[in-house]
Amino acid sequence: QKRKFISVSRTREQMMNKDIEKICLRKKTIAAGVRRAARWLDQQLCDCAKTPLLIAVLKGSVIFFCDLVRAMKTSVQMSFMTVSSYGNSTESSGAPKITTDLSVDVAGRDVVLVEDIIDSGHTLLALKTFFEQRGVTSFRTVTLLDKPSRRKIPINADYSCFKIGDEFIVGYGLDYNEMHRTLPYIGILKKDIYLSEQNKE
Repeated sequence: QKRKFISVSRTREQMMNKDIEKICLRKKTIAAGVRRAARWLDQQLCDCAKTPLLIAVLKGSVIFFCDLVRAMKTSVQMSFMTVSSYGNSTESSGAPKITTDLSVDVAGRDVVLVEDIIDSGHTLLALKTFFEQRGVTSFRTVTLLDKPSRRKIPINADYSCFKIGDEFIVGYGLDYNEMHRTLPYIGILKKDIYLSEQNKE
């Protein structure tokens, strides 16, 4: 008698990480948002005299950044910088600090800053000022996520893929204490995860 085997394969989304309270943006939804952002950038950059420079703010934006440039039709150059504003906290410090500067000269360039999330607005304002002082020809910002309820400064990205509420989210490059960046979706982190860590301090 032949045995019948039942498939028990499950997707990574179905096997939701135990630290995640809820999935708020699934893989397909994120991919569609990235494609829309790529089309918008192609339209914005089509008349640039020089090859545009796209800059990723590490580490949170790196997965979004890679998917975005691959979805674009425009030929671009890439660079990276590191800005510290969260550390191991769940809230922006309000005092962003550039910890790894650019390795290229941005003077006279059309620059696009690619962010993972716009929260208080402090980091975006600091970086906008930073690039204007270095003499860029144009400066645009694209963010994967926008959290308008947390804004402390009246500033917005030029393009936002998704607006989210006031929850602490992880996945698709975003982390808590360097964990959960590799999740294929974006989910809300359970409060007891970071509250327990804060109580240890």
